Amino acid sequence: MENITFLNPHFFWLFLTIPLAIAWHFYNKNNRDASLKISSTKSFKNNHSLLSKVKPLLFYVRLLALSLIILALARPRTVDVSVRQKSTSGIDIVMAIDVSGSMLAKDLKPNRLDALKKVASKFANDRINDRIGIVVYAGESYTKTPVTSDALIVQQAIKSIEYDDSIIQDGTGIGVGLATAVNRLRESKAKSRIIILLTDGVNNSGTIDPRMAADIAKKYGIKVYTIGLGTNGRAMFPYAKDPSGKFLYQMMDVEIDEGLMKEIAKKTDGIYYRATSNEKLEAIYDNINKLEKTEIKEKKFTNYNELFRPLLLVACGLLLIEVLLRNTILRGFI
Repeated sequence: MENITFLNPHFFWLFLTIPLAIAWHFYNKNNRDASLKISSTKSFKNNHSLLSKVKPLLFYVRLLALSLIILALARPRTVDVSVRQKSTSGIDIVMAIDVSGSMLAKDLKPNRLDALKKVASKFANDRINDRIGIVVYAGESYTKTPVTSDALIVQQAIKSIEYDDSIIQDGTGIGVGLATAVNRLRESKAKSRIIILLTDGVNNSGTIDPRMAADIAKKYGIKVYTIGLGTNGRAMFPYAKDPSGKFLYQMMDVEIDEGLMKEIAKKTDGIYYRATSNEKLEAIYDNINKLEKTEIKEKKFTNYNELFRPLLLVACGLLLIEVLLRNTILRGFI
């Protein structure tokens, strides 16, 4: 019943005529009944014909028919709505992630890198209509996965991000990380292209100046959101490994080149964020997710199944039966 709607619900006001019809019927019946005085009713007591009992019911058959006609006038129908979605302007996104040794600092739980991977994974899951690529950088940079719409590949790439100084030179090369991300997007045909550039330190490595990389991004119309990751003050940083290969930690000052990150964001019409905790990092990605919306076209197809015809047929059938019985079999009964 929840899918049934009425095209003309104002006709339900006609149901108010039903009580009036009942009242008029009994008023009229009392006025038109003839009276006859007889000395005794003894001979009538056992005269209970079935037909005599049926005739009074004809009035209720007429009321039922009238009710069905009112329902039919209200035009009941079932509605089936189907929606088809089409992405009209998907966004190409590259996440450029700092994987230097300082990303193992423990001011975020369990550490900066693992906290970021969790948030980045959720962000990628939410961008179902967009293509996403992953670039990692430290002293050097490389593409973890090119821009793709394959969500499984993106999730596997994020999951496999680790600090490994045997694969990539340690340091913080913000310029090379940004330049590699720009290179992933410069030939993209997407209407909107963005880079999420995350670092937890100061540019101290790489062969490309971060400002030059930002100029290239601006030239190609690529927006860069920058994130500085790390608490204010001091944090536990890895500084060496023990003989078993386990990291040793000590308290050190947190240094982030916020001026540079703000400059890159401003030059490319992006926004700079500072994430000092797991909660703030998650809130930042949620905010970027809301700012960068994919345009979706929806087409709604509505199918109506009219239900008034069966009601009219039943009502007409009841009226026909009522008229035939009243004027044939039950004609002689009071």
